[in-house]
Amino acid sequence: MDKRHALVTGASSGIGAAIVERLLRDGWRVTGISRRPVTFDHPAFDHLSLDLNDVDSIAGAVAGLAPTALVHAAGQLKVAPLGSLDHGDGAAMWRLHVDVAARLADALAPRLPQGGRIVFIGSRTASGATGRGQYAATKAALVAMARSWASELAPRGITVNVVAPAATETPMLNDPTRATVAPKLPPIGRFIRPDEVAAAVAFLLSPDAAAITGQQLVICGGSSL
Repeated sequence: MDKRHALVTGASSGIGAAIVERLLRDGWRVTGISRRPVTFDHPAFDHLSLDLNDVDSIAGAVAGLAPTALVHAAGQLKVAPLGSLDHGDGAAMWRLHVDVAARLADALAPRLPQGGRIVFIGSRTASGATGRGQYAATKAALVAMARSWASELAPRGITVNVVAPAATETPMLNDPTRATVAPKLPPIGRFIRPDEVAAAVAFLLSPDAAAITGQQLVICGGSSL
């Protein structure tokens, strides 16, 4: 891939913004997708204003793009214990995490070049977490899709992986709607930093990771031990 061009969702804040910053620093051209305006002072950055909740608009919005990598980092977290589930919240998380990922991959995979890359931002909770069942289910679905598509795309040298962090220092961490389910501090004594997640994504997009596909890379600071 001579001209590296990544399409990154959730570019306005948190992990998505950290990924954009890292890739620009590494010499990538980046198109960032978000609802809110984004300004990265870099000539290789373009912003695509798009509400990903309007899933029917996605294919048309990216029709003119032919990136070499897709990174789906947009996300939201709504928590509730069984017996008090908000099914609207569950549907919204499924739409943003799973349906959007599927629509973006379906639209862009046919145009990805030999050696292209797809990375989804998942979560350590994909293996299950108290009070986060609906959220965890959407992140587990990303792993299943990544493994399935990794098999389909391997003959073209295209890799598909998931980067799954534990609680990360983003605005989502302090969202008051999750007050009933507080984030757990990892054994390393601090939360994961967005730049650490971005570094893992950058590695998976690199030529050095060409043989890694269909995997979930968990960045948990010891939380899974």
